Amino acid sequence: MSTNTQIPTLDGSDKLPAYVARPDGTPRGAIIVIQEVFGVEKGIRKKCDDWAAKGYLAVAPDVFWRQKPGVELDADVPEQFQQAIELMMNHDMDLGIQDVEAVIHWIRRDQGVPKVGLVGFCMGGKVAYMAAARTDVDASVGYYGVGIDQMLNESHAIANPLMLHVPTADGFVPPEAQKAMHEGLDGNPHVTIHDYEGLDHGFAAEVGARRDEQAAQLADKRTADFFAQNVG
Repeated sequence: MSTNTQIPTLDGSDKLPAYVARPDGTPRGAIIVIQEVFGVEKGIRKKCDDWAAKGYLAVAPDVFWRQKPGVELDADVPEQFQQAIELMMNHDMDLGIQDVEAVIHWIRRDQGVPKVGLVGFCMGGKVAYMAAARTDVDASVGYYGVGIDQMLNESHAIANPLMLHVPTADGFVPPEAQKAMHEGLDGNPHVTIHDYEGLDHGFAAEVGARRDEQAAQLADKRTADFFAQNVG
């Protein structure tokens, strides 16, 4: 079972499933972990468990719960990769941000944890950018977010720290998109962009062939330090 908790939606009419990992003792803060297109699979659950081990309440909402709850797909299996892309194409990103808001409210009000960070991967990297622009999350981190260059008109609304990890050889984010991101965001004092020369999409995945161990450890250390400074 990829989830273990039910969180009320913003309007209270339904509940969205999530995987929650709890630290020993009082949380130092909370981290929302937004999945790639492959669901709340074992790699995302491991990321939550690792944040909990660092003292955070970690919450990974099932982003595709309205389409197909509980999906777990393998990026290294072509048929499952294609299924993941189809789920992403049919996903309502605006409704998804409302779900992120619901998770933020649940963490602060029901769980009593005031400081909330969000880290997202792939599609979740775009969600991290959108959350920074549209919600009051305390800090956000996006790994290889796709489509951020199409939403730079929202960058003026970013009021809290945002960090983006950008592999320069990302097959889903071409050089012109990366250039637009730098041009649109480098002047924003709330935004930090780290480039990873020659690396491809998915380099920080916990499992599978896409992972680059050295770069993943570097990016994850930067993320951990960022959250320690801005969340707790």
